[in-house]
Amino acid sequence: MKKKRFLVAGGLTMALTLLSGCVRTTKSGKPYGMVYDYLAKPMQHLMEWFAGLFGNSYGWAIVALVVVVRLILLPLMMSQMKKSTMMQERMAMLQPQMRALQERQKQAKTPEEQAAASQAMMSFYKDNNVSLTGGIGCLPLLIQLPVFSALYFAIRYSPDLAQASFFGLQLGQRSALLAIMAFVAYLIQGWLSMLGVPEDQKKQMRMALMMSPIMILFISWQASAGLGLYFFIGGVFAILQTWLVNIYRPRIRKQIHEEMKKNPPKPVEPLVTTPASAAPAKGATSAPRPRKNRNAGKQHHHK
Repeated sequence: MKKKRFLVAGGLTMALTLLSGCVRTTKSGKPYGMVYDYLAKPMQHLMEWFAGLFGNSYGWAIVALVVVVRLILLPLMMSQMKKSTMMQERMAMLQPQMRALQERQKQAKTPEEQAAASQAMMSFYKDNNVSLTGGIGCLPLLIQLPVFSALYFAIRYSPDLAQASFFGLQLGQRSALLAIMAFVAYLIQGWLSMLGVPEDQKKQMRMALMMSPIMILFISWQASAGLGLYFFIGGVFAILQTWLVNIYRPRIRKQIHEEMKKNPPKPVEPLVTTPASAAPAKGATSAPRPRKNRNAGKQHHHK
């Protein structure tokens, strides 16, 4: 799971970096190209339309864009957050069995025993509907990638957007304040998502949940304030969504309890180890055999 999140975060950052070089300009500075024609220009028109609704305020136009995108993605994101919460509760109730399986893996000595212990762990996950990814997907973030790119280029190549200001912040310039605010917003969202989670799971989730705020901080720090504003408002929406899921957590916990009563988890069988063949200790010598006197018969015959 951690590896997957590292790859996704790196992929998104690399995609934005590569896209930033896809828009070419003429000698006079006029932008052109497929990315500009199909991403930046439509976003510029959309921002102009939104700004017209809010007294020519491009800052409020960006806020409106976030609201529209988040409302479109709301069913998908709420569904994924609910699945993630259900998986957390399920894993919390299966902790005794999981500890026993982990202990079994530690006790395994031979390759056969290690393979059997790993197979038992995978079978346990499958039998109890436990997902290694925790039910968290990256699809909402991937869907928003064209929006990030379009807004980035729209601000960069639109004089009206680049020179607009919002509460004293020029949208076309970098803003450390908005980058930090976006970072803090996603930190709060991650903290809320761990409320009510057992301590063992928190240790596993902490690094994964830090990836999103760090990635947001990196992109917002490098990009314009307009993109930082987009991420900050998106973080506020994420906080509200997580808060709503936490309200329903007791109901989800009750649902998982009822499922466990109907289908209790299978007990974990102890690992049966094969005793190794006893080998002689180092330095130990076997008792010497009595030597047979070959000449005994001859001497007796001679007598």
